[in-house]
Amino acid sequence: MSTKNFLKIIKKHRENKKKEKFKGFLEDYLELIEGDKDIAALSHKRLYKEILSRGLSTMGESDERCNKLFDGDSVKIYDYFSSQFFGMERPLERVMRFLHSASMRGEESRQVLLLLGPVGAGKSALVEHIKKALEETKSIFVLEGCPIREEPLHLIPRSLREEFKEQYGIPIEGDLCPVCRHRLLNEYSGDYTKFPITESSFSIRGRKGVGVVPPMDPNTQDASLLIGSEDISKLDLYPEDDPRVLSLNGAFNVGNRGIVEFVEVFKNEIEFLHTMITATQEKSVPSPGKQAMIYFDGVIIAHCNEAEWNKFKSEHTNEAILDRIVRVNVPYCLEFDQETRIYQKMIDRSDYDYHIAPHTLKIAAMFAVLSRLKPSNKVDALTKMKIYNGEEIIEKGFVKKLDIKDLREEVEDEGMTGISTRFIMKAIDAALADSTKNVITPISIRNTLIKQVKEQIVNPDAREIYLQFLQKTLHDEYLSILEKEITKAFVTAYDEQAESLFNNYLDHAEAYVNATKVKDGITKEDMEPDESFLASIEEQIGIKGSSKNSFRADITSYMFAKLRRNEVIDWRSYGPLREAIESKLVSSVRDITRIVTKSKSRDTKQQKKLNEMVKTLIDDYGYNEHSAEEVIKFASNNLWRDS
Repeated sequence: MSTKNFLKIIKKHRENKKKEKFKGFLEDYLELIEGDKDIAALSHKRLYKEILSRGLSTMGESDERCNKLFDGDSVKIYDYFSSQFFGMERPLERVMRFLHSASMRGEESRQVLLLLGPVGAGKSALVEHIKKALEETKSIFVLEGCPIREEPLHLIPRSLREEFKEQYGIPIEGDLCPVCRHRLLNEYSGDYTKFPITESSFSIRGRKGVGVVPPMDPNTQDASLLIGSEDISKLDLYPEDDPRVLSLNGAFNVGNRGIVEFVEVFKNEIEFLHTMITATQEKSVPSPGKQAMIYFDGVIIAHCNEAEWNKFKSEHTNEAILDRIVRVNVPYCLEFDQETRIYQKMIDRSDYDYHIAPHTLKIAAMFAVLSRLKPSNKVDALTKMKIYNGEEIIEKGFVKKLDIKDLREEVEDEGMTGISTRFIMKAIDAALADSTKNVITPISIRNTLIKQVKEQIVNPDAREIYLQFLQKTLHDEYLSILEKEITKAFVTAYDEQAESLFNNYLDHAEAYVNATKVKDGITKEDMEPDESFLASIEEQIGIKGSSKNSFRADITSYMFAKLRRNEVIDWRSYGPLREAIESKLVSSVRDITRIVTKSKSRDTKQQKKLNEMVKTLIDDYGYNEHSAEEVIKFASNNLWRDS
């Protein structure tokens, strides 16, 4: 972009800023409301409609992820969140359900939204994103000079409010704050039609409609942070009960008609939180000094970790606040594909300029998810992780698919402990710092994670489990991934060979199940299904003996069901069969051993094949020269050693 073009943008921005804001009186405001009743919407409704306006879709039965991870239940996807938050569909649904209920002025409009989750699960990021949505809402109309930017409809006397509701369909909540009441009587002689009304926006940095309450030291906690204070300098000018001495700059004052956020809420002493009770139950907060209660309309969002929550709720004296809380668990992400997207998003926002080899972030994500899962009596940790990622897993030697629903029912509140996203990102930073070629590979990230776990994980039991995941579980899993990938790069027309095996298997399996013949593709003769061929594929995933019949029947019915729904099928369509075909192709490659490992005795032909394989890894799989060299060396040392 040229300087001239950017200057045009600056000029346009300044012109927009100069646009005259609304200035008028109650009569003018009522005319606006006639055209758009949402102008006078309360805070929950305004926020809910803004997020909803960005788009809403539903993940339904046609979505594979929905079927595999949510048991076919429809899942609402809010566009405002979908590009920033991954693997958080259910928590986001619950947040939006809270806002929806509150927007209809139900009981939840008098509740605190509590986001409960471990460190680094995304609670703060979620609140920040919600606050940005508030910033992007349309301007609101306020009483000019009001310290809490209150709703102009508060000017209407209570005796006329029922009639107003009948005419406009808008109920009026709340009364004038002490400051505006004093001004109405003394500056405008009680004539509420003369009180000026203006336009105002929301601003996080400007504390306009957004109040934030950080955790406070018990010794320095002061209610003025919540409700403002009396300006001591004005006590010489006005009596103590004069509203003009008030300095209404507390979190509830600035957050009126917007959001009040409590950061790590239960780190504060309970006495400090009593204002929360009146703010929810009565929708009002105390005023400093001897003034009347002040009406409050705002979304109260708090967040904390599980340990603090458990401690707080164990005290019976906290029941009044507990009764005013809607809890939404925000656990760590338990899908490693979605966790990988989180890392990629954070990397994309940075100034990092380096090469990330394929599977690097995936291996890091796998480790993070493994650390977050609770042990199962039904499957090992790696299998459970894959099922939670939506993969179809069949028990070795059996036909029965392992069910994600059964695994979830084994435990409660899964994902509330384990390795945080921040821990992983610090490992990525460290791996980069240690790299001499600006390259990060699965090998280097795993080594860095091992080092970090040894140095930073204090709990000896957790440290031992995490090291087992890194040094054994993920070491073996990465070797399996790498073996398949190098084989694909080595084998010319790998996909074609895999597709051919897949089609042949389906033909012979269908004939076997239906007790029919298979037509030879060349001679066109009818022949018996080749059971030895079927067995050679099935044995790759442990399907033997009596289980073969059910497996073949299951695959046949699965594939034809997809065809009936006009869905495209290929060799990757059915997870267990895909795994079997990959294993079959890997085991069938013989020459790869000599080409990868025997560098000194490679002949010209073998060297040419190696060069072609490296080129394929670079061009088709996303490696660069350094990372391809590193993974091939790793494979030769761990997979294809000379016997």
